[in-house]
Amino acid sequence: MGLLLHLSLVVLLAAAYPGGRSALRRRAAPAQGSGDSSPAPSETKASFWVRISPNFMAEPPGSSVWLNCSSSCPLPEGFSLRTGLQRGQNISGPSWVSFQLLDVRAWSSNVHCFVTCAGVTRGATARINTYKRPHSVILEPPVLEGSNYTLRCHVTHVFPVAFLVVSLRSGGRVIYSESLERFKGPNLANVTLTYEFPARPRDFWQPVRCHARLSLDGLVVNSRSAPVMIDFAWSSVSKALASTSIAALVVIFLVVGATYLRKYLLMQSQA
Repeated sequence: MGLLLHLSLVVLLAAAYPGGRSALRRRAAPAQGSGDSSPAPSETKASFWVRISPNFMAEPPGSSVWLNCSSSCPLPEGFSLRTGLQRGQNISGPSWVSFQLLDVRAWSSNVHCFVTCAGVTRGATARINTYKRPHSVILEPPVLEGSNYTLRCHVTHVFPVAFLVVSLRSGGRVIYSESLERFKGPNLANVTLTYEFPARPRDFWQPVRCHARLSLDGLVVNSRSAPVMIDFAWSSVSKALASTSIAALVVIFLVVGATYLRKYLLMQSQA
């Protein structure tokens, strides 16, 4: 299964303002006519907040989502959105704008919303993650090969594979676990895990399950297979050894029996 590495990075560039000031300074012209003059404010500082909601989303790949950017600024000069995702429609109100994002497929994307108020620009950031719960988790019946049992687990249509951990458990005990963080493909994938299990007597007739866990920045998605049983079985080597042992015992019993029979007949003839 070939997996291609695809990372979507969104770089936020800091906006540069003339003069290097974060607030717009204004001076009032002196009043004329009556000779009355009111004190002119030397500085106006914008104090407002910017929010984007929801600020975190986890959706299946290919989803279209809406984000709402709002501000406490009474007269916002403008809203803007910076993202590497495909944009759709916009819906706006007096102090808010809702943005539609289409066909979201990157595992993790940052979306930045900016609002300018009285010459001051502030922003808020949301993160959109995409994931797909496994369509199925299937554990094949164990196959005895030599002295070990082969366990094969199939995890189908899962994304992102790099955040997947597949484990095998026997009676609640983890017998094998593997992280697939080295696989960073951008598409749905099928995963097959094969493990040679050296079963011990305590493992026979115990339910074995395959578990698939996606850990997505605090969101944990668990799936598991139906249980299978490891039944005690004779391998070809064990059968050969058992047959040889039985044959040796039969020969020993025949030799011992013949010896006793000969002694018995000898004693009868002497009597």
